[in-house]
Order: sequence, then structure tokens, then C-alpha cells
Amino acid sequence: MAAEQDAEGRAAARPLLTDLYQATMALGYWRAGRAQDQAEFELFFRRCPFGGAFALAAGLRDCVRFLRTFRLREADVQFLASVLPPDTDPAFFEHLRALDCSGVTVRALPEGSLAFPGAAAASVGATPGGAAAGNAAPLPGQLCQMLAPAAGQGPTVDLAASVETWLERVCAHLGLGVQEPHRGERAAFVAYALAFPRAFQGLLDTYSVRRSGLPNFLAVALALEGLGYQAVGVRLDSGDLLQQAQEIRGVFRTVAAQFRVPWLESVPITVSNSIDEEELARLAQKGSEVNGIGIGTSVVTCPRQPSLGCVYKLVSVGGQPRMKLTEDPEKQTLPGSKAAFRLLGSNGSLLMDVLQLAEEPPPQAGQELRVWPRGAQESCTVRPAHVEPLLRLWVQQGQLCEPLPSLAESRAFAQLSLSRLSPAHRRLEQPELYQVALSEKLQALVDKLSASSPRESPMVGAA
Repeated sequence: MAAEQDAEGRAAARPLLTDLYQATMALGYWRAGRAQDQAEFELFFRRCPFGGAFALAAGLRDCVRFLRTFRLREADVQFLASVLPPDTDPAFFEHLRALDCSGVTVRALPEGSLAFPGAAAASVGATPGGAAAGNAAPLPGQLCQMLAPAAGQGPTVDLAASVETWLERVCAHLGLGVQEPHRGERAAFVAYALAFPRAFQGLLDTYSVRRSGLPNFLAVALALEGLGYQAVGVRLDSGDLLQQAQEIRGVFRTVAAQFRVPWLESVPITVSNSIDEEELARLAQKGSEVNGIGIGTSVVTCPRQPSLGCVYKLVSVGGQPRMKLTEDPEKQTLPGSKAAFRLLGSNGSLLMDVLQLAEEPPPQAGQELRVWPRGAQESCTVRPAHVEPLLRLWVQQGQLCEPLPSLAESRAFAQLSLSRLSPAHRRLEQPELYQVALSEKLQALVDKLSASSPRESPMVGAA
């Protein structure tokens, strides 16, 4: 069978070259009434490959071509129907058949640009009618919360209300205040359980495993159990995976005994997060409570030649900033729609990159600017001689805004970009890290969301 080709005669990327996770989450959002919400995501990376201090942006042409030709074929829809639960509403598959990227907007670094850890390399937004679905937790009361018993007989139950009742009992048993588990996370668990009552699994480390993810999971699992369903597991994606798995197993055992739910003792615990050979051996040792291990990057690329682990995270839904709050500081994200600028000295040398909220006026050459360097405890001031905007608008509402650069143009721009790097940043051994900083307004938003009670802050959302 010949490979599919795009309008330029090249092999087109298949839309199903993705994780099944994306399809299951799409179903959850569709069922929750969130499929048409406007959302914005950012693509970035946390570490440079090969222990270096920089990377070069590439792949823009492939990305744009994929977005502009995105469409699920009938065979794709039928395949998804075969792997999703058999009772999935047929209307969801009609929704998939109509998906395209006509509402997508893309701002990204030009090919050949220097890219540094933590700075946004691309921003993808989708308006209603576009393909992207937000990672935001649905708010209570926004979705149909009634669930029928697994046996198919008996009245339907308000699952969210049942979960709140169970939460009080779970928190009392664990010695937690009922306000501690994150409400948005719990709403997301409920939405997922409504979409997949026979395959409910909870990711526990979005906010706090012990104080939020675990009690929220238990409340939903016990509410499902009352309707004849059994949760299929939990997943951890940060921190000391081995230790956390042992602690969670201990809690499962005490809760199972307290509420007389024997199967809860053996709920599978799956772990992930850049698993390599050494970590795999540690997790598989005798006495480990880990039941499943998800290996991604190290399967795709041999760890001995490091890969670039990119991150694609939600930053805004409906114009409201969203931020991932987690006990692992490295995995916290930067909220809101943003702009990025490169500050240069009078001789053209690179000073730093600055991230700021899109609504802020851009930095001006010759004017003093107060910024917060990433990882620093205090702000500093800088007076750039030149300012360059980094993210360019390539696609708006599915339409190409300007011609994409040729390979020769991208190569020439990459050589120019490299020539501007200092020797300290270009050296192979222990290169100097390039500084990325936040504007005062963006830093203030991060501080506000980090310090706010997750229960009280309307802008904090799972990402």
C-alpha cells in the first residue's frame, strides 16, 4: 500500500502517531463539554542534549505541514472505536470525523534559532472548531455527573456528590483536612471516571501525592466501587518513585481494611519519568511495590546518545492562565499566554532571554528592565542595547501567515545564531548556562498561583 502524501508530494504524518492517552483525554473533555474551549499550549525543554548549553530550533516546516493537513480518516476513527470502551457514545466519533486544524494558531522560533531550557520554543492555540483540547480540569457542575451501576440495573447516581461524601471519610482516615485535596484535580478525576468507569486510573502527583492526588483518587475509587466498578490503578511521574510506591501501597492496605474493600489492597501502581537502566533495576528490586513501568524516551533513543525530552503543557484556557503545581519544582510550569524576547549588548552579544505575559509591552532598547532570572532568589536589572522578539506568527486560524524558510535559509540563520554565542556557552565541557529570566509581572503571577490555596485560586489548573 502506497504511503499517503501531502500536497507537496511528501509522505504525510499520520494523525494517530500519538499516545492513546490523547484519545482517552479527548473523550473525557468531550464528555465534560470542554471540547470547544479555547486553549493554549507551549512546547519547551528542560535540559539540553549532550550536556550542552543550547539547542537549535528545527522541524517547523514538518509541524506546519502536519497541522494544515490534519484530518482523521474513516479508518482512523474506526481504529479508535476498537480501542476505546465499547459503550462510548457514537456522537464522540462524529466529533472526531469533523476535527481539523482550521482554528489553530502557531507562534514559534524560526528554524535555526538558538533555543534554551525553560524558554518557550513554540506556542499552539486553538479556538472553537480547532483540534486542540485543553488540559484544564472541568469545574464542578459543568458536566453530566450521573453514572449508572456497572450491572446495568438500578438508579443512576450523582458520582460527584458521592465522591464528596467519600472524601470526608477518606480525609478523616488519613488525618487530612477535607479542604486539602485539590478541588480541580478531583473534578478532573470525576470527569475521567465518568468517561471510563471500568478503566479509571489516577495520576497522583499533579499537586501533592499525599495531600491531594491520593485522597482524591481514593474518594473516586470508593464512589465507583459503590456502583460495582473497580479502579484499575494509579500512576506516579515524579519524585522518588520507589519510596512513594511503598507509601501508597501502605495507604491502600489501611484504607482497604477500614472500608472493607479487599481489592483496593492490590490496585496496580505504575511509574514513569525518564526511566533508564539504572532506575529500572532499582524499581524492579525485591520488595518493590511497583507493578508497571512506563518507559518512553529511553525506548525511542538510546540513553547513551541523549535525546531532547520536550514538554507540551497547557498554559491558558478561555484566556485564563493555567499552571502545573507539583511538589517537584522542576516540573512546575509557567502560566499564561507569553511573549519571548532576546536581549543583546551593544556589541551584539547575547545577554539573556526574557519571558513575559503577552499583554505586557515589549522591552525597549536602552531602557532599564527589572527581571527575575530562573532559579535566582532575587531580581536584577538589565539595560539592553538591542531587543529581538523570538516567537513569530506562522499560522493563524489554520492559514499560513508567511512563507516558510527554505533549507538553505534555515542553515544560514543557524550559522548566524551560533556565531553570536560566546565561547563560554559553546564549549563542550561544562559550558556556561545561558540566562533565561521572567518579567516582574510574570514572576508575580507565578508567585501568586504558587502561594494561593489551590482550592481558592480559580486560575490554577492541572496541566
